[in-house]
Amino acid sequence: MSTRNVAQPANVGDDSHRQRLRDWAAAHPVSAYAVLAYALSWTLWAPMIAGGEGPVVLALFFVGALGPAGAALIVTRTIGAPVGPWARQIVKWKVPLRYYAYALGLPALLFAIVNVELALAGQDVELSLLGERLPAYFGTFLLVVTIGGGFEEPGWRGFALPRLQTQHTPLKATLILGLVWGGWHLPLYGLGAVGPLLFVFFYTWLYNRTGSLLLCILLHASFTPALDHLVLREDNLGVDLAILATLVTAATALVALTKGRLGYDPTHRTDLDRAQEGEHTN
Repeated sequence: MSTRNVAQPANVGDDSHRQRLRDWAAAHPVSAYAVLAYALSWTLWAPMIAGGEGPVVLALFFVGALGPAGAALIVTRTIGAPVGPWARQIVKWKVPLRYYAYALGLPALLFAIVNVELALAGQDVELSLLGERLPAYFGTFLLVVTIGGGFEEPGWRGFALPRLQTQHTPLKATLILGLVWGGWHLPLYGLGAVGPLLFVFFYTWLYNRTGSLLLCILLHASFTPALDHLVLREDNLGVDLAILATLVTAATALVALTKGRLGYDPTHRTDLDRAQEGEHTN
């Protein structure tokens, strides 16, 4: 008897489709991660971008900031990689104190330099604003380090960066990640989303030197209030140019001083490295 027209169970096609998605994600984990991070965040941000207001819209906005971390977790589980090595980076705090100084102090130092440049260029830098803005600085820091953008880091640095660095040089991996990271910010900042291309080098070096996402979260939580509150005059074209020049110069110096390695040491293997090797051999 012919079985050509015998109906197949409805879930057979669904299972096959899910398996193809898993296979594609396993072969292209960073692409799968990026697509999912964009989809999760942009969907949750849509009500606010469309002009919506109220506590629900605000809550969705903050949950949307968790899109990169959520995407990293989902893709990690989808491709069958262990979650533990990825998650342990988030609470890794035993690193030399100099890296805490870097994470907490570098942004303030860079924006102090911006103020010096503005003063030398003849612009009025109002030092009296510093006392007024410090409470806002620390308030923004606490917001970012707890429920704000700091928790993007388990995605960008914890998932995408180490995988990109297995396929590309640290410099190229960082540039690719900067483009993806910047694109993710487009609905919020428009052309201002180019900012991550300037900041991304400082994160790569810190992650490569410490393997700590906690330190990257602190760096993120330091950069945001420094950008928002530590330029001691009103915004104008001169301010924007000073910030651009300072960040480009600092990033270029970091790349030059590390000879493009940005702290990457291929001989230093972590649990995450071993887990990724398993992804490629399975």
